Amino acid sequence: MLMLALRTLRSRWTAFIGSFVALSLGVALIAVMGLALASSLDAPERAPERFAATPVVVKGQDTLHVPTPIGDRTQRLAQLRPVPARTVAALRKLGRVTEDRSFVVHGDLVGHPWSTAAFAPYELTAGRAPRAADEVVATDDRTTVGQRLRTGRGVVRVVGTVGALGFENALFYTDARAAVLSPVSTQLVVEADAAAVRRVVDGRARVLSGDERRLADADPERYAEALTTLNALFGTAGGVTGFVSVFVVASTFAFAVAQRRREFGLLRTTGATPGQIRRAVLTEALLVGGPASAAGCVLGAYAAPWLAERVVDGGVAPAWFAIGDHVWPYHLAFWTGLSVALCGAVGASWRAGRTSPTQALREAAVDERALTLGRLLFGAALLITAAVTLALALVTDPGELLHRKTYVSRPMLLITATALLAPALVRPLTRVLAPCGMLVRSNAGAAVRRTAAVAAPVLIMVALTGSLLGATATLNGARATEARERTVSDFVLTSPTGFAPDTLRRLRSIPDTEVSATASSAVYVLEEGVALIKSEARAADPRALAATARLPLTAGRVTALDDDSIIVNEEWAQHTVGRRVTVWLGDGTRRSLRIAAVMPVGTGDNGVYVTPANARGAAVDRVEVTGGTAAGLRRVLGATDASVLTRDEWLRTAYPTATFTDADEKTRLGFLLVLGIALLYTGISLANTLLMATSDRKREFASLRLAGATTGQVLRLVAAEALVVVAVGALLGLLVTALNLGGMWGALDLQSARSPLRLPWPELGAATGACALLAVVSAVLPAAHALRRRGQLF
Repeated sequence: MLMLALRTLRSRWTAFIGSFVALSLGVALIAVMGLALASSLDAPERAPERFAATPVVVKGQDTLHVPTPIGDRTQRLAQLRPVPARTVAALRKLGRVTEDRSFVVHGDLVGHPWSTAAFAPYELTAGRAPRAADEVVATDDRTTVGQRLRTGRGVVRVVGTVGALGFENALFYTDARAAVLSPVSTQLVVEADAAAVRRVVDGRARVLSGDERRLADADPERYAEALTTLNALFGTAGGVTGFVSVFVVASTFAFAVAQRRREFGLLRTTGATPGQIRRAVLTEALLVGGPASAAGCVLGAYAAPWLAERVVDGGVAPAWFAIGDHVWPYHLAFWTGLSVALCGAVGASWRAGRTSPTQALREAAVDERALTLGRLLFGAALLITAAVTLALALVTDPGELLHRKTYVSRPMLLITATALLAPALVRPLTRVLAPCGMLVRSNAGAAVRRTAAVAAPVLIMVALTGSLLGATATLNGARATEARERTVSDFVLTSPTGFAPDTLRRLRSIPDTEVSATASSAVYVLEEGVALIKSEARAADPRALAATARLPLTAGRVTALDDDSIIVNEEWAQHTVGRRVTVWLGDGTRRSLRIAAVMPVGTGDNGVYVTPANARGAAVDRVEVTGGTAAGLRRVLGATDASVLTRDEWLRTAYPTATFTDADEKTRLGFLLVLGIALLYTGISLANTLLMATSDRKREFASLRLAGATTGQVLRLVAAEALVVVAVGALLGLLVTALNLGGMWGALDLQSARSPLRLPWPELGAATGACALLAVVSAVLPAAHALRRRGQLF
């Protein structure tokens, strides 16, 4: 069997080269995504930054602990608690206490009291320390002494500079001015022994020393959060590329074996047993699969660092992200590739091995039973599974269909089912698509396996493009529709630093206007006694909210909201108006609040509403205004960093519905990671499969030439067949897209988030056009090459 396999590889090297290329590229994709995913699992250790030169930092409680029968449940608090005043007084007896304050000044500029500069340590490089309220010290990488800066906190003058340390762009104010700009201090530096500080604090705050001091830096979990986002992105991209790789490799090997039915028939007539044929095919798959998988791992090792550089340059990954030294992705890629190659070859050779010699020779001309019983059963089972899981989700939890992991994975089930059942659809579709081209229709309909194998990559490309981009566009459109119906104000004002109380008073004093100021917070609820759930919340005055917004209520009234009540949505376990629910507010305070109104779940953006009294410490970051003019609002805001947007401008900014063609660079790179790499591989596989298929049709071309067809006519026939096959794959892909988006549309309707289906027609057209161009070129070139060598056609 080994010698026979080696001789077969040598004589049919063109077909095996196609299988080698498909497998090596598929393994490389799996290796690249596996390496990227493994590298995104652990954040690097980060040393203290702002407090590297101080021994102890005391930080107010930032974590909510709720006891349950299975242990404490925890969530990070939306508003940090300040260190208790009695604790601060006791700490002052141990040593010097310096209160720290951090606040956004403008853009990426962060303000601090000058007394905390030495804790980093920052050192003056020019000028002096600030003494007046309008004086600051700035990092010297972007300012000079004497420069005046216009910020959201007013105009200030730089009187000194300090060396930049790289982790922030800071402005240092006098301690008195910093206390005005940020009245609440949530952490402080204590110049005393850490053990003594812990005894005094006694659990009422967090005592940070050693490496834990990094938790006092701004956004201490930013490395882990960045990796969580990156992990989700690479996980999604890895799932898509893994599915495409396995699908294409299996179909390519199956097609390569199916092409050799005439050869298997001859072997059967010479006395070869079915077992011998299967062993020969397995040996060939091992001889091709082993080196191809190894080559794919080597290619993946070189491609993964390149991918890491691209995602860093594109702003998707943090600057420190790099591919680590991991071994398991190579094992996963190698053994997955080899296993899929063997499974694809065995599945296709089983039928060839168990047919009689005369049947094998007869079937070599026309595919009479391309849809085998096993293929029919597996395809029908997957189709039924997809339908049943969709129905169950719509009945029990429609919101599950709106999650990314669901609308990314569901198309894979339908794509596989459709590809398995494709032979049953090839002949009807070719009759519809080529009603006048008798020869084109006959060739495509007779060679069902070849048509299905070539249409499979097109099916993947169109179905994934339509399903993933269409799901994203439909979901974004539904969110934008919700926000448009909810927002009825004329203007929306936003500020990254928050609106000061005097600014809000001036806005409310504008005649003939209604002003609703809201703050971002959170509410926590314990469901089923064990799950601590965080819900995003907005704090608002109910009367002003009712005048500037139209909340989609299913029960209750907005104006019924007061300091003893809450507005929830139907996703909450308890959502009956008038009933009381125990919650923890954004600062961890436990309250029992009455349900004043209930909103539908929608797309998930219908959060919780409370009054400002139940969101202490939350800064007002959005103001909705009905009436007035943009110019008048800007005059009142003065030199602050608040932006004034009309309702439509704010909706376009806050709820973008951009597709790949008009998205920003970062979003486009995310699309390319999840979808683009897989589609590129699919395109290569399409060309590869067509090269294999066309190279095997020399006898057919010779027959056409003997019948009187010119070279041009044969090439036009080949091109027309390629276009018909692409059209078959595109129609099947559109069918999968319609089924997937139809399920999402049903889920949105059940969630009271009505939105029309948004098919990404430009992207679908581009994908189909690219497939058509690849198919024509990949079919015509080998056909032209074969026709030039007329002596070898027979």
